[in-house]
Amino acid sequence: MERKNFLRSLMVGAVSSTVIWEACKKDTADVVSTETASGSGGGSGSSTCTVTPTETEGPFPTKIPSGYVRSDITDGRSGYKMTAKLTIANVNNNCAALTGVIVDVWHCDAEGNYSEYGGSGMQSTNYQSVHFLRGRQVTDANGLVTFTSIFPGWYNGRATHIHVHVYNAGGTSLKVTQIAFPEGSGSAVAIVNGYNKGMSGYTYNANDNVFSDDTTKLELATVTGSIAAGFDLSIRINVAG
Repeated sequence: MERKNFLRSLMVGAVSSTVIWEACKKDTADVVSTETASGSGGGSGSSTCTVTPTETEGPFPTKIPSGYVRSDITDGRSGYKMTAKLTIANVNNNCAALTGVIVDVWHCDAEGNYSEYGGSGMQSTNYQSVHFLRGRQVTDANGLVTFTSIFPGWYNGRATHIHVHVYNAGGTSLKVTQIAFPEGSGSAVAIVNGYNKGMSGYTYNANDNVFSDDTTKLELATVTGSIAAGFDLSIRINVAG
């Protein structure tokens, strides 16, 4: 089983790669205002010391996450640049920062496709042999991990989201959850506008099968920035460490 080699794999270090970021063809340089992103339409995860809800890993989890210890997970995918900062906190210690825990993230590309999967009814495009938009980092003294990626696209039945799996230093799972994005006028979701797909047929958080319950506010990130400058996402994820 992959987790048996967990600690040994972390010694490999960061994966070096040359990443080519290619902006989609759009001239608009709209800006997400801080007020919109962090006010009634935004969030930063749990602002109180409450455990972040557990969610499904979904149908596209990373197959061998220990092989992708890296902060830049772009892997050549086209899209608007996004920097994601996740802080992991321990509810068993008044939500103090958790240092040295492992954080895996993965999400779809601008077209709504996942790497490591495809060629089936669920995802027709076959990306089984590539590993874009997947990565692993270890939290620093502030409980923080930072990933460079692209703004996720969307696919039928789901709102824009990022998957997260947190492990302790020994490889024991602490939390599987998902990150939701603020929506509405002026939000990054509205500005990105589904890339070339637009928003026709998009599933909003209120109707999403993961985020439609009352726990969404504990999973909602703060997202600021612009198409021209790139987007910044931040969220605190509370676990029982």
